[in-house]
Amino acid sequence: MAGFQVSNRTTGDHFSCQEGQSVLKAMELAGKKCVPVGCRGGGCGFCKIRIVEGDFECGKMSKAHVPPEAIDKGEVLACRIYPLTDLIIECVPQPEAAFEEQTTTKA
Repeated sequence: MAGFQVSNRTTGDHFSCQEGQSVLKAMELAGKKCVPVGCRGGGCGFCKIRIVEGDFECGKMSKAHVPPEAIDKGEVLACRIYPLTDLIIECVPQPEAAFEEQTTTKA
């Protein structure tokens, strides 16, 4: 199995990602915390990253969080992309409201 190097321009972290492995899974296995982790299933949008350089395949992602025009700009979910070459990524800042929804409970 071929491996690829993933470099996070936001945090300076580097880790290996195996062919067929998602960037998020590789990051977690390497013990890195480069991007926020949510559902790991392409639905919550927390692990949104921007691919600065490199080629990748996309799995299914929520169109609410990643519309087709975002994919064209390289904005994808780390849990649903699979490198085809070495990648350079950067984190996409989440709106404050997204974090508040995760941490607040209703009375």
